[in-house]
Amino acid sequence: MKAMILAAGRGKRMGNLTQTCPKPLLKVKGRCLLDWHLSKLSAAGFKDVVINVSYLSKQIIEFVGDGLIWGLNIAVSEEAEALETAGGIKKAIKYLGDDPFLVINADIFSNYDYKNLIIRSLDKRCMGYLVLVKNPEHNLKGDFGLLDDATLTMNSDRLLTFSGIAIYDPKFFSKLIVGSKIKLSPILEIAINKNCIKGELFEGVWSDVGTPERLNMINLDE
Repeated sequence: MKAMILAAGRGKRMGNLTQTCPKPLLKVKGRCLLDWHLSKLSAAGFKDVVINVSYLSKQIIEFVGDGLIWGLNIAVSEEAEALETAGGIKKAIKYLGDDPFLVINADIFSNYDYKNLIIRSLDKRCMGYLVLVKNPEHNLKGDFGLLDDATLTMNSDRLLTFSGIAIYDPKFFSKLIVGSKIKLSPILEIAINKNCIKGELFEGVWSDVGTPERLNMINLDE
């Protein structure tokens, strides 16, 4: 299975921290976010990784190089203007091939073991598999419900938060136009309403590093 790390965002909510440093290179517990993900992917047995870049892209490209430091083959998908999540994945699809692939948001920090996903296969009707977490304070309403058969739903009294870790079948993006700016949430909602997305609840360490305050909280939490 190949993996993609979403690293093209501007990170405006981080304020001065991302004025001269792209968000994926911000340090958490002494190592930048991107380093954490690449090290974990390598340890899990992944070999081929695609990273999309846009804002301060040269810094990320220089940091990852060819990926040999992590024992990975890294391809970079450059976007002149950030294309949002689905648009970024569609532009990079040429590197990802015809089989289901893992996608990770660069701006999350967790101890989720990616080995859980490298061996997972999607059944014929399933277009994606999302890792969900309990709702953090900044997203108390949640995003999606999880049924007993692992199918996701939009109609639930108890919604959970999407962790930013998922597997997708490339066919999920087949109707999108390359180079278009497209958000992921609307097409995910359509697929969920068709019972085409499954998932799991992860209850370990997880944080969306979305603000300086959250970054500080992670670094202070030993």
